[in-house]
Amino acid sequence: MTSDRTAADSALTALAPLIWGSTYLVTTEMLPPGRPLLAATVRALPAGLILLAIGRTLPRGGWWWRAAVLGTLNIGAFLYLLFVAAYHLPGGVAALVMAVQPTVVLALSALLLKERITPVHAAACALGIAGVGLLALTPRAELDPVGVGAGLLGAVSMASGIVLTKRWGRPPGVGLLTFTGWQLSFGGLLLLPVTLLGEGLPGAVSGRNVAGFAYLGIIGALFAYAIWFRGVERLPALTVSMLSFASPLAATALGYLVLHETLAPAQIAGALTVVAAVVLARPRAAGGGRGRPARPRPPKAEPAG
Repeated sequence: MTSDRTAADSALTALAPLIWGSTYLVTTEMLPPGRPLLAATVRALPAGLILLAIGRTLPRGGWWWRAAVLGTLNIGAFLYLLFVAAYHLPGGVAALVMAVQPTVVLALSALLLKERITPVHAAACALGIAGVGLLALTPRAELDPVGVGAGLLGAVSMASGIVLTKRWGRPPGVGLLTFTGWQLSFGGLLLLPVTLLGEGLPGAVSGRNVAGFAYLGIIGALFAYAIWFRGVERLPALTVSMLSFASPLAATALGYLVLHETLAPAQIAGALTVVAAVVLARPRAAGGGRGRPARPRPPKAEPAG
């Protein structure tokens, strides 16, 4: 029963990175060019405010600064860096750079969650990076240093957010959608003044741009982040992070289906390698509970709100 529940949780959580894999295509084909800050802000802030209006609950006590930290790491900083990478790199290459995220999660989990690093975990991370490399590094791949740097920092930001979310859990009495709304709102509010000062607003917005922003905000943020944070609560941190490899799989598949990009044998081998890495990192029922999803740690006695 536990195994079936874990498999269902993993499948649902994987929907989030599958959706995020479309970010690269939507960014290049539907959004105004050269506006990563605007794209990140419009994706996060409206969705966060909608969820706040539904939940009608604000953080209390220490959860103000915790929600701000999580909103910065999971949303504000991560989305900005993600869109910088998306604007400067082909989708597959951007996904490859950010594939270091599980390795960072593995290290941080050992430090902050006291989880033991096993050879299986290390092998899964190495296998995943190798698979994404085969998937993304085509002869025409371009390695823009700005995009590479943004992708690496984005991976560290999201990895830190995953581990801290796992460590802190969420306050009792606060629903998942409200918790997601806190983070999206904090991240969007952090980005808003930077966007207005650094980029400003475009002179004109087409219907195609509006459709792209709506997709990223409703599907890519409100829906995807809600199921993502649900997965962070129910699954081990490394397992959740490994599921992010679904993002380059989706990006490659969309490139093939929509942009009519060809798939080389190496890319097919890479896709199979990525799937093998995710399977290798899955939670295991045996082993003294070590592979089972860790329950969210109850927060310290603080007002729940």
